[in-house]
Amino acid sequence: MRGTIKRLIRDRGFGFIRAVDGQEVFFHRSSLQDLNFDTLREGESVEFEIEQGQKGPRAAKVRASQS
Repeated sequence: MRGTIKRLIRDRGFGFIRAVDGQEVFFHRSSLQDLNFDTLREGESVEFEIEQGQKGPRAAKVRASQS
């Protein structure tokens, strides 16, 4: 899936991605691939997969968008 970083909670190490279909998905800094959480910015384009977490859907394998 593709989306953009909607919100970052830097002191807690997580954030939310808004997918192109409008869905908002939680992500944790541990799900980032080839991205640095400390330099990630809101509005940045990303690609990701969705997996089922303990509290619902969450983003996995979050990486920079290729287009």
